[in-house]
Amino acid sequence: MTRETDTDGEGEIGHGDGVAMPEDAELDDLREEIREIDGDIVELIARRTYVADTIAGVKEEEGLPTTDESQETQVMERAGENADRFDVDANLVKAIFRLLIELNKVEQRESR
Repeated sequence: MTRETDTDGEGEIGHGDGVAMPEDAELDDLREEIREIDGDIVELIARRTYVADTIAGVKEEEGLPTTDESQETQVMERAGENADRFDVDANLVKAIFRLLIELNKVEQRESR
């Protein structure tokens, strides 16, 4: 049996005779798990954005500024703590949270 190369951009690799090998089935299962996790991540971002939009409405009603530096600092500290707890690169997690915060701030400014 010879292995075919990855040609579809999804990393799907097959065998020349069309028979799925056990490692291919495992790889497919793992890729499916990644797809599910990706969907979960997007759902969580949507939930976070919804709550942030609600916060923006409260801030507007109460005449509060869009930016709250102390809250942003707390979010970043929590992000670092959670990264450490799950053994994930803290710099990467903090970069993602910086992006989420900036996106929420832009949306809050645009809604005012």
